[in-house]
Amino acid sequence: MSENTVVVGSRKSQLALIQTNTIITKLKECHPRLEKTIHTITMSTTGDNILDSALSKIGEKSLFTRELENALKEKQVDFVVHSLKDLPTTLPDGLTIGCVYRRDDPCDAVVMSFGNRDKTLADLPDGSIIGTSSLRRSAQIKRKYPKLVIQDIRGNLNTRLSKLNESNYDAIILAKAGLERMGWHDVIKEVLTPDICMYCVGQGALAVECRADDEETLRLLSPLHDNDTALRCIAERAYLKKLEGGCSVPVCVQTEIKNGELMIRGGVYSIDGEESVLDSLTEKLPLSDDSEPKQKKARKAKRHQYAGIIQSDGMTHEMFLLAEQLGTRLAEKMLNNGADTILTKTKSIMAEEIKKEIAKKEATKKAKLEPEAQTSQTSSLV
Repeated sequence: MSENTVVVGSRKSQLALIQTNTIITKLKECHPRLEKTIHTITMSTTGDNILDSALSKIGEKSLFTRELENALKEKQVDFVVHSLKDLPTTLPDGLTIGCVYRRDDPCDAVVMSFGNRDKTLADLPDGSIIGTSSLRRSAQIKRKYPKLVIQDIRGNLNTRLSKLNESNYDAIILAKAGLERMGWHDVIKEVLTPDICMYCVGQGALAVECRADDEETLRLLSPLHDNDTALRCIAERAYLKKLEGGCSVPVCVQTEIKNGELMIRGGVYSIDGEESVLDSLTEKLPLSDDSEPKQKKARKAKRHQYAGIIQSDGMTHEMFLLAEQLGTRLAEKMLNNGADTILTKTKSIMAEEIKKEIAKKEATKKAKLEPEAQTSQTSSLV
């Protein structure tokens, strides 16, 4: 951060820019001096550029974050805004999640094709095609509605909505928060509550990533840190990290803070949805210490990180540590109850799928190069 300018990194998609501008608007409200000194740099990520494969078959991490994080490390930007669900549970050295903005509804939503506008998933006839590239969604829908057929669909929200009515999908499943941030409330025909489909770790929350030693940026972001969201997402990320999960395994979660208690419920599914391990834990949160002003406590305390999320001002180390430990304990409990077997099978299956996808891409690339090589040889003979 220079003396006069704050530079923000963002993906180029419409939704990414809406999310980034949400954070910028809130920062300007908290820090009026930023009104004319903050600007955005946009860039494409690996995940944005690979649109012909399901994310689970690509076999890489940081698909939507690597380029932005490189810009952070090289000090081209001061912070970047992500959908928290896109951030791996282990961040690059020297980076941290400087704040987690207040979470929107984390549930999934169903968008129906024109011919099914008055239906829900339960109303669709046998063989109806549901578009999603998420193994988590796919496994849970297969278990709940085995009559439905799941097919991959990729692209940003605009692209997927276009594909819904241009292709043979009867419905697609997307994050409710993303649709609402785009202003597309009217396309949501059904909200999948956690009893039908638990959500993705971090879904519905925005994360602002910055350099861990950039105290000026951390102070700037501090007013946007939502404590309840941070506690829930710390528990979720710790749970996922212990399971060693990601987009290539069907892992889902639900968290809630109610009456001073943090609850986390998790699920691990086989790809076909036929096997699953579900469990939950609840822990009473320690009381926060409000006897000192937040600013004074922040100066006295060292900033700790929990599942990559930095401790917010005015919140105790004990509270954040409890959330992290609760997520880890739930994962350990589930692994001991059979989730390890499901995950091992799933990872083996997906490793083979990734090999096939790589081989298919190599074959396609070779097929394209062969005519070019023949043309070149013919030209040299002439």
